[in-house]
Amino acid sequence: MNRRVFLQRSLASGAVALAASSGLLVPGTVLASWNKAAFDAKDMASALKGAVGSDSVEESADIKIKAPDIAENGAVVPVTVSTTIKDVKTISIFSEKNGTPLVAQFDFDSSSQPFISTRIKMGKTSNVVAVVNAGGKNYQAKKEVKVTIGGCGG
Repeated sequence: MNRRVFLQRSLASGAVALAASSGLLVPGTVLASWNKAAFDAKDMASALKGAVGSDSVEESADIKIKAPDIAENGAVVPVTVSTTIKDVKTISIFSEKNGTPLVAQFDFDSSSQPFISTRIKMGKTSNVVAVVNAGGKNYQAKKEVKVTIGGCGG
């Protein structure tokens, strides 16, 4: 590490520490909030209701899920979700047969492009379900992913 990088990092760390100690940076407001009921749900219907407010969703061809047909390791399954639906508020990813089906939820504002790419953990072969909340309605698309080595305790 050269001296310039060291000084930049030291100054940045000092500024963050000063902001935190003066009360400008409060950890509770900095950390992301999460929906405890939705993430703790043990079945798909409860997780859907907690995440998007309703367990009724309609199929949509405007949602594209890119995931492997066969995941060699369920601990790291790459998933990409995109949609052409307008006015997207959230995109939620579920794995139907996980112990807790809701894997991730992403919030969008009107200027954001509705596209996400992440890696999820799957316990066994099941459908990966992407649910898009847009314009007050919920839309979904599914893709089956076969898992050869379990990721959630397997």
